[in-house]
Amino acid sequence: MSGNRETSEIDIFDRVGLDGWTSLVGFDVQDARDRIASLPWVEEASVRKIYPSTLEVKIVEREPFAIWQQGSRLSLIESDGRTIAPLSGARYRALPLVVGVGAEEPAAGFVAKVAAYPDLAARVRGYVRVSERRWDLRLENGMTVKLPERGEDDALRDLLALDHRYGLLSRDIETVDMRFADRLVVKLTPDAATAREAALKERLGKNYRPTERRI
Repeated sequence: MSGNRETSEIDIFDRVGLDGWTSLVGFDVQDARDRIASLPWVEEASVRKIYPSTLEVKIVEREPFAIWQQGSRLSLIESDGRTIAPLSGARYRALPLVVGVGAEEPAAGFVAKVAAYPDLAARVRGYVRVSERRWDLRLENGMTVKLPERGEDDALRDLLALDHRYGLLSRDIETVDMRFADRLVVKLTPDAATAREAALKERLGKNYRPTERRI
């Protein structure tokens, strides 16, 4: 037996279907291949008779691309979006995390777009699909970047340009909203917003008016 990393030998033996009485001559290798191929991690399986008394089983396992989160459920998926198995243990925790209904199929293309900007990709902790139409980026510092439904590439370039010029992604910002073609909307973290209001009140004195908060 070879090729199995995630698939247990016990599960493979069970699908081979040997009962201690089956002769090698009468053993159906095609049926055994089909049963083994039905295991979650198995992409391809081959079963070969080696006379007088040996069966050779080789499998090729599926390659996980990302972790897909739906609510509290975490699953490993391939680059084409097919689900492999529930996530268990910490072995694949370094894979990209994609979140939301409909995120699994377009994830590979979008993650590749972000990977073209290594400085940004290193900060991303989650790729969130919103209403099956567009993406949010969740960064390691808690910031959310809301990208537009169209023009993702331009938005990513603009985001990096703003960061290089102003250090945007390192500021006390809760949300960067890039969904509008004519403006960028930035929401400060609660602490930063409070500090800003206090500074304005001190500087403006009697002329101070509270900043309008838009939701």
